[in-house]
Amino acid sequence: MRIWKVGFGVTLMAALAAAGVYLQVWNQPESGAAAPSPAMAALPVPVKKIVKKTIPIYLDYSARTEAVRDVTLQAKVPGYLEKQSAPDGADVREGDLLYTIDQRDYRAALDQAKAQVQRDAASLDYLRANLDRGDKLANSGYLAKDSHDQRLSAVRQAEAALAISRASLRMAELNLSYTEIRAPFAGRLGRNQAPTGTLISPSAGTPLNTLIQLKPIYVTFNPSETELQEIQNARASGAVAGDVFLPGSDTARYRGELTFLDNAISQSTGTIVARATLDNADLTLMPGQYVRIRLHVGEEADALLVPQAAIGSSQLGKFVYVVGAGNKVEQKLVSLGHNDGDFATVRSGVAESDQVIVGNLQKIFPGMEVSPQAAAD
Repeated sequence: MRIWKVGFGVTLMAALAAAGVYLQVWNQPESGAAAPSPAMAALPVPVKKIVKKTIPIYLDYSARTEAVRDVTLQAKVPGYLEKQSAPDGADVREGDLLYTIDQRDYRAALDQAKAQVQRDAASLDYLRANLDRGDKLANSGYLAKDSHDQRLSAVRQAEAALAISRASLRMAELNLSYTEIRAPFAGRLGRNQAPTGTLISPSAGTPLNTLIQLKPIYVTFNPSETELQEIQNARASGAVAGDVFLPGSDTARYRGELTFLDNAISQSTGTIVARATLDNADLTLMPGQYVRIRLHVGEEADALLVPQAAIGSSQLGKFVYVVGAGNKVEQKLVSLGHNDGDFATVRSGVAESDQVIVGNLQKIFPGMEVSPQAAAD
């Protein structure tokens, strides 16, 4: 019985040994096949060198256009509106006739004032002649001094009456001129608010229309108090130019100049009202439009630029990944300045010789070995 147990154990061990030899032979690679590398291949990453150059410094703001002059047209004298000479929405020049009020009453008043002037002038001529005769009689002793003084007083009263009549004549001429409402400046009319035949009453403030000036036009925006010093420094060196962009456009369509900074900073917003003036020669900008303005406030020499796509954010601040010693990834915290297109200015944190990683940023981490590849421009 013991002999059988020993024999069975020997047989089992022999079988297991044979199976091990078979598995080892079966798992051996075929002749000529390469064995897999135990190390993982380095991840290829696109890199760019840091650019060093002088760049313009811009400040960008959301802005809104504003008319230089915007008036409500009203009549100064009462009467029935007789005619609208310029259609709604017309572009008019300074002095163009816009509306006419019935002039018949005012022409009659003017004729009356003219007649009054003629009557007073004739009366004055007679009294002056009478005074001249009185002077001769008084000198010869044939006219009492009191009578001479009366003639002199009559002449002076007639002169005052003539002055009053002439003032009335000028007032009548003004009232007649007020029946024609003319454009006080070149601009564009709005919608008519008083149809022909309306009784116009200045005391009621009856509006006729609105007139706005389109050339030039203002662009109003609100710089923060932290940017105010840069703008003031730029103004001290000369005119500050501003490029204006329409919504959805990356190309500046208008160019103007900063012409106004308010005299106080808002306590609620920490901003100041600023204004640029544009020529608007083609009259395409309208008051109330939303636009974007870019002020050129100076230049920065020897600025270090990195692509904005390479900049990341963390709880510690902005950072970039660079290729360090041994092609290992290094994370560097950076301090950023102004933007220049697709690039951002780096004030500190990197050196000009660094290679900045611009791709595969989600797949890398500090200390990881990578294979840097020059990125296409």
